[in-house]
Amino acid sequence: MAADNWLVFESMKLNYGDGTINFDTDVFDMQLHTSTWVPTLSGDSIRSDLSDELSGTFGYTVTGEVIPNPIYTESAGVATFDSDDVVWTASGGSIVARFAVVVDDTPSSPLDPLICYSLLDDSPADVTATDGNTLTVQIHANGYFQLSGGTTP
Repeated sequence: MAADNWLVFESMKLNYGDGTINFDTDVFDMQLHTSTWVPTLSGDSIRSDLSDELSGTFGYTVTGEVIPNPIYTESAGVATFDSDDVVWTASGGSIVARFAVVVDDTPSSPLDPLICYSLLDDSPADVTATDGNTLTVQIHANGYFQLSGGTTP
């Protein structure tokens, strides 16, 4: 399933600018949240600000899955943060989620800063992987986000 657009938390911009977040070397997690979570781009800034993460059952581990092969590249003046798709396999029950959140698991100050989040189904509706099946968050061809351009005054 292709995730909806990724929305960048406002705090990520400062954390990236001041070097707290290093897209080349840090470890990133993707965690899943229920439909009761209410994202706040301007208010949520670290993992502990988040609520309603899935419980550690049925193939999901609390704090999520390490994002496979994150990469930060630049081409023709456009920088892109991307990775391989993230996959969970439901075991012993169903994994049911509404949102995916990317967290930088490396920094200790601030601890676990937030990067971005996506609605998993833009209806919006819960996404379910039943026992033995996979829930795959398919990352867009343009990655999580891109940074480009700008002019000087």
